[in-house]
Amino acid sequence: MDLKELRRQRRSRFTGSLIPYMGYIIQSGVAMLFLLVLIIFSAWYTSLLRDIPAGIPIRWIMLIFLLPAVAHSSFRTYLQSPDTIFLLPQGHRMKEYFAPAWVAGNVWKILRLAFVLITLWPLYIRTDDSHQMLFATLVVLILVKLLASFGLWRELTMLSRPASLGYNLLRWAVSGLMIAAWLWQPSLRALIFIVILASAYLAALAVPGRHSVPWERLIATERNQGAIALMILGWFVDVPGREQRVYVRRYLSKWGGGISWRRSTAYRFLLTKSFARGDIFGIVLRIAVLSLLLVWWNRGSYVGSGIYLFFLFIMGVQLSALRKLHSESFWLTVYPLPEGSKASSTIQFIFRAHLLLAVLTGLPFLTAVVERPLPVIGTFLAGGLLAYLFKTRASRKAAQEDDDI
Repeated sequence: MDLKELRRQRRSRFTGSLIPYMGYIIQSGVAMLFLLVLIIFSAWYTSLLRDIPAGIPIRWIMLIFLLPAVAHSSFRTYLQSPDTIFLLPQGHRMKEYFAPAWVAGNVWKILRLAFVLITLWPLYIRTDDSHQMLFATLVVLILVKLLASFGLWRELTMLSRPASLGYNLLRWAVSGLMIAAWLWQPSLRALIFIVILASAYLAALAVPGRHSVPWERLIATERNQGAIALMILGWFVDVPGREQRVYVRRYLSKWGGGISWRRSTAYRFLLTKSFARGDIFGIVLRIAVLSLLLVWWNRGSYVGSGIYLFFLFIMGVQLSALRKLHSESFWLTVYPLPEGSKASSTIQFIFRAHLLLAVLTGLPFLTAVVERPLPVIGTFLAGGLLAYLFKTRASRKAAQEDDDI
């Protein structure tokens, strides 16, 4: 059996299943939106480089943006549940199958890392008097990236799930320390520290027991990654067969518990619990945190208002994916939900969540309300109007779907 050819066929099959939806994505206007965002960002970044604020913590900014690009890793193995039977005899040869996945995953992640570094570099060299060299920094970051990717692969093969989670945190901590050492220390001293820390990290990775091939974990990881790709497509077009990833978030376990148990609120309860345990919550939370940081940084100018509205729009797009949640659930056809309650509950939930995010991400503007009362009030009103427009659009689409039925 040619394992490399098998993986190539599976990759081509998955890519081919996504290609028919590309036309719908282009028709949705995402290309024009991306171009508009690129133009706005370029204009803002150029103005920032011309008039850089004094005392900007550029090393911390570099660390915040470079750490996720370095520490985050993933691999597409395209493994399937039947492989635990049909590929099990090939376990001793599975390195041939996994090697292209590891290489492809690192190539794309390194390109992303280089893009982030090159984007930040003009700001870095203009604000840091003792900055490092670009080529040396890129080489160091690539090596740290490869080390983090190796660490992730070891985490996937560990016998103990708690140990895997602990080493996940260790990978992020080690990557952060290495990047910080390179940014804050002289080159030679930083390299010595990085080599010592990398050696200690590799020694620590050799301690836990490991599977030769962690079939079940790799299949579950691949299933989740495929579901995320389909979820992104679901923002633009209805995609059949999408699976939802479930997270155990105990700190949100009581969210929705106060909803009265009636037929009219049944789907609202289900949607609240699904949102608290799904991918969309994590995505929206990360966007909201990034929006808060950037709005705080630019809270005294119209640039901050633009950033606020842009991220609020992105969060609205993410929340709109909740309309397709449980769209193919069998149990919703069995449970006697009142007619129209699913659409109305979803629209109301999205609208309230969007309004709440508009308020929370706009809090930094309150520190400038005395100096700029009208722009601050106008920004909040624009945020509320944007949430209302999303609600109106969702209501119109729901009405059109009912007419089609």
